Amino acid sequence: MQEPETIQQMLALHTLGWGAKRIAKELEVARNTVKRYVAAGGYVPYQSPVRPGKLAGLEDWLKGQFLQHRGNCDVVRQELARLHGRIVSLRTVERACRPYRAELAARARATLRFETPPGKQMKIDFGVATVEIGGRMSPVHLFVATLGYSRLGYVAAFTHERQSAWFAGMEGAFAHFGGIPREVLMDNARPLVERHNVQSREVVFNERLNAFARHWGFTPKACAPYRPRTKGKDENGVGYVKKNALAGRTFASWDALEAHLAQWQREVADVRTHGSTGEAPRTRFEREERAALAPLNGRPPYAQARELRRIVSSEACVEVDTHRYSVPWRLIGESVSVRVEGEGLSVSHAGKIVARHEVLQGTRGRSIDPAHFDGLVGRAFAPAPRPGPQAPQGMPTPPMAATGGLVRIPLGGELARPLAEYEAITGGAF
Repeated sequence: MQEPETIQQMLALHTLGWGAKRIAKELEVARNTVKRYVAAGGYVPYQSPVRPGKLAGLEDWLKGQFLQHRGNCDVVRQELARLHGRIVSLRTVERACRPYRAELAARARATLRFETPPGKQMKIDFGVATVEIGGRMSPVHLFVATLGYSRLGYVAAFTHERQSAWFAGMEGAFAHFGGIPREVLMDNARPLVERHNVQSREVVFNERLNAFARHWGFTPKACAPYRPRTKGKDENGVGYVKKNALAGRTFASWDALEAHLAQWQREVADVRTHGSTGEAPRTRFEREERAALAPLNGRPPYAQARELRRIVSSEACVEVDTHRYSVPWRLIGESVSVRVEGEGLSVSHAGKIVARHEVLQGTRGRSIDPAHFDGLVGRAFAPAPRPGPQAPQGMPTPPMAATGGLVRIPLGGELARPLAEYEAITGGAF
């Protein structure tokens, strides 16, 4: 950069006919500097030379990768080397992605509020609070369910967050609301969701949760991983219970805690003016949402109506709670569905019920239906021997092995008599 006075001297000497070399020597500057200012006829601002960067032409790709990997520039650097063969430092990638950080932060904070129609959705969640119970500080796991339309809530206290607590909480909410919503929205809790792919949004729910949902007739939904706001309503039900129902309170016993939560729900949470709807949840529920819930219809708790998957054993039986129940022998090795409801047990295959039994009491019992072994030659499973016709006079009795109340006919060699004679001995057709 040259001073304005020096530039004016260059132009003046050039007007007098001086050459660039003479002017440069007189003013002690570079000859190219003189040529540049003389050619421009005055002051020329300095411009840094523009060199193409190592990431030139990949701006859109960098932005997409940066947002996809939630701002992890090291992962972007690895993908850059793998896909484009460009080896650069982490700092270079960070400088190139700096303009995109504001957009990433805005996406993380953005919440699109949407309203669900009456009876469609219930949101569930768990949280932990430390409460003084009986003079001791104890962890209390709070299950909170909230209906999406009316914001009517339900809260229950548990000593853990295992799957049984989630199921008991949902069943308590259904009983409290007097009906069942069409959807239940949940976080990706380990007892409920086995896998949730961030990119493809593929969700694999726990098998027992699927059976629980079929029993009660709702559809489970999981919010996006790391995005609890995708529940659609930025409302912290667990935090409200902690700060309002439990803050600074002590309880003489666990029963006292549960009684307080029920009273607080009834007298405070249900009748307050909700900040989003502008009216009390109980009023909104009674007016529009109660009738939209599916009726309970006297459905028993899921613990009394279980749905299990079993593989039929080589003895044509399925095992449930140490008991064995027979199924048609042709299903040996097949996967079947077992439903236990009340005192009855049914086995289904390909959507068709293939066996029914009464639930056995105690342990290691056996419920065998002889019809399940019809058509099996030399059937290994048959009821204990029944009285049948005596063998014909002079006919030798074939060797038989009776073990455990079951009749086994040796099949190691050829039958010495016609099959009908063996059928007569065993008391029926094979």
